[in-house]
Amino acid sequence: MSSDLESILMRRKKSEMVRFLTEHPEYFEETINVALTQQQPFCWRAAWIVGGCMKKNDPRVTPYISKIIEVLPELEDGHQRELLKILIQLDLAEEHEGQLLDLAIEIWEQVRKQPGVRHFAFRIMFEAIKKYPELTNEILMLTQPQYVNSLSPGIKNSILKMKRAVENSIS
Repeated sequence: MSSDLESILMRRKKSEMVRFLTEHPEYFEETINVALTQQQPFCWRAAWIVGGCMKKNDPRVTPYISKIIEVLPELEDGHQRELLKILIQLDLAEEHEGQLLDLAIEIWEQVRKQPGVRHFAFRIMFEAIKKYPELTNEILMLTQPQYVNSLSPGIKNSILKMKRAVENSIS
């Protein structure tokens, strides 16, 4: 990793890091490659910054979709959360949608994971229902108390709100 990028990733203000990456697009590829590693403390920060400066369906991120999905299970919760936030912003091919949904369900079912990463995993599941309504009952089964009771109050409310939206759409 270049010393310039390392210096930027150690700054505390996200706005400064996003501004740097926006003003120096030549560092984008290096930043996303760092985001795909387990190089602490830079990897999750790199993912955080990529997510902060990318646009919906950003063509600079598209070539990395397979790699993001591949490394996701190996990462720590905060790092997973930031990569899930990136993937949520992309329209995925059907193959990637299936792989990501499987990972999202796997993450969601791990009730000891941080509520933030589980929230984004559920958002992926929620988006899948919109596109594939036949998954509705399976995903609603994953909102039983044993899955939501361990969440923080704010995230629990967010999950239950999504659940109600799904239930209202099928009634």
